[in-house]
Amino acid sequence: MEMDKDYERKCYELAYLIFPDVDETVDDLEIKYPERNTLKEGAIVTRIAPSPTGFMHTGSLYQAMVHKKLASQTDGVYYLRVEDTDQKREVAGSVKMFTEELKHFGLEPDEGVLAEDKQVGFYGPYIQSKRKDIYRVCAKHLVEKGLAYPCFCTPEMMEKTRQMQEANKIVPGYYGVYAKCRNISIDESIERVKNGEKFILRFRSNGSHMRKISFVDAARGKIEMAENDQDVVIIKSDGLPTYHFAHVCDDHFMRTTHVVRGEEWLPSTPIHLDLFEAMGFKAPQYIHTPLIMIKDGNSKRKLSKRKDKESAVSYFIKAGYPPEGVNEYLMTILNSDYEMWKSKNKDKNYMDFEFKLNKMSSAGSLLDMPKLNDLCKEEIAKMSGDEVLDRVLAWSKEYSKDFYDIISKDLDYSRKVFGLERDNTQKIRKDIYKWEDVEDTFRYFFDDIYQKELEDKGYIITSLTEEKNTITKDIIRKSLEEYINVYNEEDTKDEWFARMKDTAQKLGFCVNMKEYKAEPEKYIGSIADFSSIVRMAVTNKKNTPDIYSIMQLLGKDKVIERMKDTLSKI
Repeated sequence: MEMDKDYERKCYELAYLIFPDVDETVDDLEIKYPERNTLKEGAIVTRIAPSPTGFMHTGSLYQAMVHKKLASQTDGVYYLRVEDTDQKREVAGSVKMFTEELKHFGLEPDEGVLAEDKQVGFYGPYIQSKRKDIYRVCAKHLVEKGLAYPCFCTPEMMEKTRQMQEANKIVPGYYGVYAKCRNISIDESIERVKNGEKFILRFRSNGSHMRKISFVDAARGKIEMAENDQDVVIIKSDGLPTYHFAHVCDDHFMRTTHVVRGEEWLPSTPIHLDLFEAMGFKAPQYIHTPLIMIKDGNSKRKLSKRKDKESAVSYFIKAGYPPEGVNEYLMTILNSDYEMWKSKNKDKNYMDFEFKLNKMSSAGSLLDMPKLNDLCKEEIAKMSGDEVLDRVLAWSKEYSKDFYDIISKDLDYSRKVFGLERDNTQKIRKDIYKWEDVEDTFRYFFDDIYQKELEDKGYIITSLTEEKNTITKDIIRKSLEEYINVYNEEDTKDEWFARMKDTAQKLGFCVNMKEYKAEPEKYIGSIADFSSIVRMAVTNKKNTPDIYSIMQLLGKDKVIERMKDTLSKI
């Protein structure tokens, strides 16, 4: 709709009063931040846009995976923009944490804020609080077109209106008859601004909640919603933009093609489309990802910042989950056909997979921790002993200094410990899924930790008497005494096992499992029970890797010392 010439002139006057120092125009910004014409046709430009208001949510990592995949597989650009316009809630160090955690999972962006003190790219600044001049140019443009106006309503007036709306079950908001400053004459607006009255700037929406708009979500298809009729705030009293307005200006002038965000932002889409249209900008393609859910008893609920430690990305880092396993898991919940692809491409990783938007679920994605743990076990099982040692050293240096000091004393020995059973590619143990489990899993290899466990928890070998009444403390004593006398660390594995069977048989254990299962009452126990006595005496654990290999690594003196020590405590 064309404006009356007099009204148009007054809109320009109002715009100049509000922004007297703004000389640039939107056209100037179009030249300053041109289309990304160096990218090939079909290249996707997407962004991750955290607010520095606390920890990085697991949902953000989930979305970063989508950003990374869409950009990389189309030779596009994935950038990071910091949305810090809500400065009252800003938490120091959030940007550093966010960039470091993305890097930890191999999801660092190509452009934008790469570190707390590092920005790369021609479309910056990539921190919203540093882009104030851009927002002022765009806001002035809307005032000049009659599509934005100063609102002089005080917080007290707004609260009174809200309470009235709620009491009368009216849709809350600043719209229609409740938009008190919308219909103030432009002459009055000019006069009040000249008089120095405090104001914020609102968008003048021409939408109606009674009409519908439709748009295509790249993952969900066509969506129909009510038009926006809210006169939302675009510039706050501190001069910074609201999320809605900054989002529109930034995604246009950073030339974003696809906006990936959580489905909780879906209701805001009509506002954003309204603002894009008012500015004369082409809207990006929206992709609303499903919420991450977690099991709560027999039901599922949204992953909660307050209730669930898994809601913070830092939890997975501090616990020592391998990034490869976490990424593999995220891809299984992002694309329904990923697992089938992976089963046929075991030697490839998620970056080789073609991510498809139409294979994304529109329902909540379940954070299935047992499944995540299994995938992490698989990833660790692929690692060599050297790689496991390097990873454990890096993790423990940051999160378990005492353990780091212990394993770094003798790196050759530690390398052998973590390489145990990793030379057998047919049967690699999969009992570790995060690095914080390593200390407990391998504690019997390190005397400092082993002795402390004995002091704190005692000797578990006597639990055998509770599990099987034929195995008494006296049987345990005799078994260890006999075995101490015959143990020879020079034995091959076959010779070692033959010697174990001979000793066990003399004491009344059955060395043939088939015979034992047929007539267990004829024997004290099986060869497996005898092995358990030796295993527990040496490691104070019921389950371990191959006990022969453990004894070889510990050495004869240590093995005999531990068996004698156990004997003295029974």
